[in-house]
Amino acid sequence: MAEKKEVQKKMAYDVISVGGANIDVFITTKSKDVEIANIHAHEDVCMPIGAKILIDTLVTDTGGSGLNTSTAFARLGFKAAVISKLGEDMNADIILNKLKKEKVDFLGVKAQGHTGYSVILSGLHKNRTILTFKGNNNKLTTKDVPWRKLKTKWFYFGTLLDQSWKTQCEIARYAKKNGIKLLFNPSLYLAEKGMNYLKPILDACTILVLNKEEAQALTGMKGYTKQILEKLQEHVPIVVITDGPRGALAYNGIKFYSIVPKDVPIVDTTGAGDSFASAFLAGILAGEDIPGALKWGAAEANSVIQHYGATEILLNRKQIIQQSERAEA
Repeated sequence: MAEKKEVQKKMAYDVISVGGANIDVFITTKSKDVEIANIHAHEDVCMPIGAKILIDTLVTDTGGSGLNTSTAFARLGFKAAVISKLGEDMNADIILNKLKKEKVDFLGVKAQGHTGYSVILSGLHKNRTILTFKGNNNKLTTKDVPWRKLKTKWFYFGTLLDQSWKTQCEIARYAKKNGIKLLFNPSLYLAEKGMNYLKPILDACTILVLNKEEAQALTGMKGYTKQILEKLQEHVPIVVITDGPRGALAYNGIKFYSIVPKDVPIVDTTGAGDSFASAFLAGILAGEDIPGALKWGAAEANSVIQHYGATEILLNRKQIIQQSERAEA
C-alpha cells in the first residue's frame, strides 16, 4: 500500500504546461477607415493615424500557451497544471480564477510587474493582427519553479522568451534527467533562431509540433513537407507539421501519417495551434496511436476556430471522441 501511494505521489500530474498566460481581447470592425492593403507582397491591416474607429465586436478571454493547453488537458479529463509568471494585478486574479474553475493547478508565481496582455484585431478576411505585451511571461526564473512538485508524466512547452526561455531549458534538462516526456510547440519567434538555439529542448523532446512556416524556418528548408519531417525526426522521435485547412502530417521514423480536417466556418484562428497540439498529446495520453491522436488534434482545432477565444469552446472527452470518430486519418 505504501509503495502504491509513493507511485501516485510521483505521478501527481498527467501533464504540466510551461508557457504564457495572458488576457486576450478580440475586436472586430467593419469601419471603412480600416483597409487591407498589399504592401511588400503582404496583406497588411491599415488604419489612418489619429482616427477614431468604431468597434463592432469585443470579446475578452484568457489566453497564452500555458493557460490554453492546461485548460484543454483538464477538459479532456487529465490531471493538469501550469507554470507561468503573472503580475500583481487584476488580470492575474482573472487568470487564477479561470484556472481554479477549470481544475488546473497553478504552479507558477505572481510577482511585481504586469500579466501578459494581447489585443487581437480579427475578422478582416478571417485573418488577424495581434498586439502582444509579454509582461512577466518573459521573466520566469529557476527560483520561480517548484522543482519538488514536478511529478508528471509529460511536460508541454509553449513558446517563452528571454529569461523564461533559459528557465524552460533548465526544465527540459530536468525532464531528460528524470525520464519525463516532453512535447514542444515552438512559435516562429523561436523557430527562426534555428536548430542549435533550440537544441537544449529538442534534446529532451519526445514530440515536436509546429506549423509549416515554423518547420521551414527551423530547418532552413523550403522543400516538400515529408523531407522536412525526415530532417526534424533525426532529432525528435515524433514530429507533426500542421498546415491550416490542408491538415497535418506526422512522422515517427517509420511511417508517415496524415489528416485533413473537416471544412468548418472560421471565426478566428487564435489558439488553433495550441488546441491541436494539446489534443494530439491528450490522444497519446489516452492510449491512441498517431492516427487517432491526429483525429483528436483536428477535432479540437476545428472547435476552437469556430469561435472567439482559445479556451471557451474546448471539447471534453466525450465530445472529442465523438468528433474524432467522424474524421478520416
